Amino acid sequence: MPASIKLPEQNLVLLVGRLTRDPNVTFTQKGQAVCRCDIAVNRRYLDATTNEWKDDTVFVPVVVWGAAAERCKDRVKKGTPISVEGRLTSSEYTDKTTGQTRRSMQVTARRIQILESGAAGGTYNDGAQAAAKDDVPTTDVMEDDVPF
Repeated sequence: MPASIKLPEQNLVLLVGRLTRDPNVTFTQKGQAVCRCDIAVNRRYLDATTNEWKDDTVFVPVVVWGAAAERCKDRVKKGTPISVEGRLTSSEYTDKTTGQTRRSMQVTARRIQILESGAAGGTYNDGAQAAAKDDVPTTDVMEDDVPF
């Protein structure tokens, strides 16, 4: 076997969940919008020992950049179901109380899809009426110009 095998590099994350809080949009010093939010992703499984259904929930921080960040601010809120496509990123910071270096992981979104209408009356996010009560309108929020 050769000493250096070139492995393919892939960093793709696909998640579907609900926002746990309203998105927080701020702006960088250069004026670029940054949206930070968290989504709850549920997994339901059958516990083999108790034979009962249980829920396992993971809370995932998501960051959206640029024009997509501004669209998120206007179109989603706490409880909105979304699909997120992006990549896993990590960062280091110093804990202010202990002085220790900490690491955090988050998903940097490339694409967000809103999985329901924004209003309880069955309207699409752009204001058009849903054709039927069972329709699930979708809205894409995409940004390809992530600043790194």
